[in-house]
Amino acid sequence: MLKAVVGHSNDPDSLSAIIEVLEQCSQALVETSPQAGILFAAIDFDHDLILQEIHQKYPEIQLIGGTTDGEMSSVLGFEQDSLTLILFSADKITFRTGIGMGISQDLPGAIANAVDQATLGHQEPIELCLTIPDSLTTSAVLVLESLNQALEQTFGKKVAVFGGLTADQWEFKQTYQFCGTKVYSDAIPIMLISGEILFAHGLASGWHPIGKKGVVTKADRNIVYEIDQKPALEFYHYYLDGMAPSQEYPLAVFDAEEVHYYMRASSGLHNVRTGSVTFFGDVPEGAIVQITETTHDSILAASKTSMEQALANYPGKEPVAAMYFSCASRKQILGSRTKEEYTLTQTCLSNSLPSCGFYTNGEISPLPQQTNSCFHNETFITLLLGES
Repeated sequence: MLKAVVGHSNDPDSLSAIIEVLEQCSQALVETSPQAGILFAAIDFDHDLILQEIHQKYPEIQLIGGTTDGEMSSVLGFEQDSLTLILFSADKITFRTGIGMGISQDLPGAIANAVDQATLGHQEPIELCLTIPDSLTTSAVLVLESLNQALEQTFGKKVAVFGGLTADQWEFKQTYQFCGTKVYSDAIPIMLISGEILFAHGLASGWHPIGKKGVVTKADRNIVYEIDQKPALEFYHYYLDGMAPSQEYPLAVFDAEEVHYYMRASSGLHNVRTGSVTFFGDVPEGAIVQITETTHDSILAASKTSMEQALANYPGKEPVAAMYFSCASRKQILGSRTKEEYTLTQTCLSNSLPSCGFYTNGEISPLPQQTNSCFHNETFITLLLGES
């Protein structure tokens, strides 16, 4: 039987915080020992100390995690400068972790190492992958493409990947990833899950396309130079009445059927001379794009929509736990209203559900009706977990 418990502390002292979190988890677990855990922690904590305390309490635990731009859980709701831990215990589900180091130097090698490590110990087919990679050292799109490819080659099928990129409270200097008892940077930790796991997800942003669609005719990774063979900046100016690109008006990047889309937020950087616009994620040449707009209420409503989608798609009777991945850009825009995101997800539930999540530098999940995962900006993702 799958069981999930959550601890969450906003104590600024690292030792006091993790002691409080572990005590909360221990009380909820009763006599059960957890097989796996995921830790989300603000950038200023002593992460080495925290990991050692978890290991001392649960020496055999399979653990991944990373630094955040805000945390949320069923214990404290939304918090900043806090740490939260979700632990899983199950008889018929296997959790295994792996770490890939130096993703900016040898991405395929790092991914291969992580997958090899996390594959050990599984007796049944892999059903799910969770990951919390570095966000600053290399292209997140390349990281995810490499991970998708490695999983398919290793297991002979597409494996859904969920998670978020580690953050450092909008400093964009250095983020940290956790695996086992060690703290890393420029790394990708993964958790592979097999056995009788059930899951479903929902995703929504709250932004809505406006104006006409265009085709990206010149781009270099996350820098778009031309849309419809004209400067990308001109595309923005035309539809936004001369306004400069900003995270308030991201691009919708459509899939091949032009039905579903993922978001690409402008970093705020643009070049008047070349007409280029820089984004927080890669935009491929040939992509169909459209400018979007929103309101604060629409952004907030998306968190509820995300939860509603996940509940509607859940294949079992009732989920056991929920995980949330929301964008740091959403937090920047919402300001003091950010706490409403988590609160709105809970209005969909008749009973309290152990839950845990964080504000990311980019979110990871499949688009609706797809298995291969992609990289999102400014999106709220809900992942429900349970057992068949």
